[in-house]
Amino acid sequence: MTETRPALDPRRTALLVMDYQPSILNSLAAAAPDLLDNAATAIDTVRDLGGRIGYVRVAFTDADGDAIPPTSPIAALATPERLRALHADAPGTAIHEQLTPHPQDIVVRKTRIGAFSTTDLDNRLRTAGIDTLILAGVATSGVVLSTLRDAADRDYRLVVLADACADHDPAVHDFLTGKIFPRQAHVTTTARLPTLFTEQR
Repeated sequence: MTETRPALDPRRTALLVMDYQPSILNSLAAAAPDLLDNAATAIDTVRDLGGRIGYVRVAFTDADGDAIPPTSPIAALATPERLRALHADAPGTAIHEQLTPHPQDIVVRKTRIGAFSTTDLDNRLRTAGIDTLILAGVATSGVVLSTLRDAADRDYRLVVLADACADHDPAVHDFLTGKIFPRQAHVTTTARLPTLFTEQR
């Protein structure tokens, strides 16, 4: 935990719900059985307080798959079977039905690990006046780590919801949320999230 608790303005805050899709969540169900419920609670909290919700999913069109250069670390993972499972039209890449976006929410599709590099997310957040991000995502060592580092370089203020993130290796999750993330973000839980906001709608 960082020592100073931030005071978040909901009008300038967005919760990013990242890679919460069946193709990824199914492999984490046993390790983090409360993950979906925690994310749903966080969404309700931020929405009720007047903050924005952003959803990030990873999915590839046929053209996206063909465009992956052989030098990319993604290339080794982009087998035909994997690309079929992560196709933009595959049910497994849809945002989980328990977390269905509202019409006013931001939704982006990415083709790399982090939430920013292959999307217009930064521009959409800036246009909405957002300067603070709350991160929830799977996996902790994947999209959360990559997005946190990139967002910090983009000068966003950051909060990480440790119990709305999970990793295939629980020790890695604990190390990142306990030792690495607090250097650039306030790490907290969904239960404590309401106490970070300065005002309510």
